[in-house]
Amino acid sequence: MAAMIRLFRSSSSSSSNSISLISRSLSTAAASETVKSQSYPHNPHSTSVDPKAKTVQWVFLGCPGVGKGTYASRLSTLLGVPHIATGDLVRDELKSSGPLSKQLAQIVNQGKLVSDEIILNLLSKRLESGEAKGEAGFILDGFPRTVRQAEILTEVTDIDLVVNLKLPERVLVEKCLGRRICSECGKNFNVASIDVAGENGAPRISMAPLNPPSQCVSKLITRADDTEAIVKERLSIYWDKSQPVEDFYRSQGKLLEFDLPGGIPESWPKLLEVLNLDEQEYKLSAAA
Repeated sequence: MAAMIRLFRSSSSSSSNSISLISRSLSTAAASETVKSQSYPHNPHSTSVDPKAKTVQWVFLGCPGVGKGTYASRLSTLLGVPHIATGDLVRDELKSSGPLSKQLAQIVNQGKLVSDEIILNLLSKRLESGEAKGEAGFILDGFPRTVRQAEILTEVTDIDLVVNLKLPERVLVEKCLGRRICSECGKNFNVASIDVAGENGAPRISMAPLNPPSQCVSKLITRADDTEAIVKERLSIYWDKSQPVEDFYRSQGKLLEFDLPGGIPESWPKLLEVLNLDEQEYKLSAAA
């Protein structure tokens, strides 16, 4: 609450407006029909989710490169709720040549975390746009990254579930270094072929590359912040600043920790299983 009061008293009107708008937009989503008795995966006896009974309000946590965007996006499509990724908001702003673009470029290229004020500003714009479209529910990806942000979020809405995706550091570094983007179509690929032997009882992790089609091969580019030094710096910052967020939600009984067993083919069905979601059931419901 103190963090919210400080932001409201900030001399920057944009910061206060951002918090106010976040509160209004998320409260609108929260007003959608909810079923508080719904069980989540930390209950081993929970039943499958009724797709007509719940507008989800979920958060995805995890280190840079773990795949938050991939799985959050898939769940967003399956459940019919917006996927709001602050990383995408930052990248869109970088492309816009807007007033924040130069400041953001410097922060991102150094592997540092974007300030709360900037994130709140970008998030408020996204929520305003979604509110105008009548969006309800959400899957947040990349927010909150600090306990301060988590406290703000708690003040303005009720988060149902926080999914924490996990991979060993070696795998995370290889994944980030293998990321490529097609400069023409904008699609993401990964040229890394990962095969890490299990240690200390942990299972082997194998991930096949996500190679581009022939028309994109010559147009692949690497993100400026995907160098080994910057990736390791980003991981270090994450563990220092964001791991307390895990404790914040763990203490509330809302944290689901999910160790990714491999790439999408191996991980997606297992994630659906622990979330008690039936993909076919949702698709049939959506088509009805």
